[in-house]
Amino acid sequence: MKITKSQNFEKELPEGYKQALYINAKAPKFGIIFNIIALVIMVLVMVVANIPLYINGELSWNIIRAGSGNVMTSELIVIATLLAYIVYIVLHELVHGIAYKSLTGEKLTFGVSLTCAFCGVPHIFTYRKTALIAVLSPFVLFTLIFLPIAVALYFVSPLYYLLSALLFAAHLGGCCGDLYVSYLIMVKFRKKQLLMRDTGPEQFFYIRDEK
Repeated sequence: MKITKSQNFEKELPEGYKQALYINAKAPKFGIIFNIIALVIMVLVMVVANIPLYINGELSWNIIRAGSGNVMTSELIVIATLLAYIVYIVLHELVHGIAYKSLTGEKLTFGVSLTCAFCGVPHIFTYRKTALIAVLSPFVLFTLIFLPIAVALYFVSPLYYLLSALLFAAHLGGCCGDLYVSYLIMVKFRKKQLLMRDTGPEQFFYIRDEK
C-alpha cells in the first residue's frame, strides 16, 4: 500500500490524545543543563581523540603551536574553525528541515535563540517514525561524514586531525538535545501511541489515553 505524506502526521490532535510532556530549549534551566552536557561530551571526545597522539608521543598544544607558525596563521586557523562550525549549525538545521519537509510537505520554521538554533514544523502533530527520523537525521548524517574525515586526517596531518576532531566533538555535543528527544520517543514513550508537535525550540509529546 502506498504511504502518503498525510499518513505521517495529523493537522489536528486526534480525540483520545493528551499531553504527556513538554520541553522548551529556550528555557534558561534547560539551556544551562544541556550546554553543560554538550561541553562534557566535547571534552570526553577530545580526550579520546588525543589518546593516539599521546601514544605516539605527541601533545595537542605542541601540534597546534607548530602548525600555527605565526600569529596570523594562528588567527586564520581559529577563524576557519569557527566558520566551519557556523556552517555546520546551519546545515544541521537544514537537514532537520529537509527530513520534515520530505516526510510531511508542511511549512517549516527556523530560528536562533540564546540557547539553541532550531527548526520545527509547528502546525502539525507528527507520528513516532516521522518525528524520530527528523530528529535523528543530522546526528546520523554528520557522524557518518565527520568521523571518517577525522580518521583519514589522522594519517595526513596531526593539526588537521585535531581540528576535525574538535568539529566532530562540537557536533556530538550539539546533538545532545536531539538525542534526548530521541530517547523520549524510543524509550520513555515506546509502549504508547505517540504524536509530537515540534515548534523548533519546543516539543510537545502527546500519548493516547488507553482508558
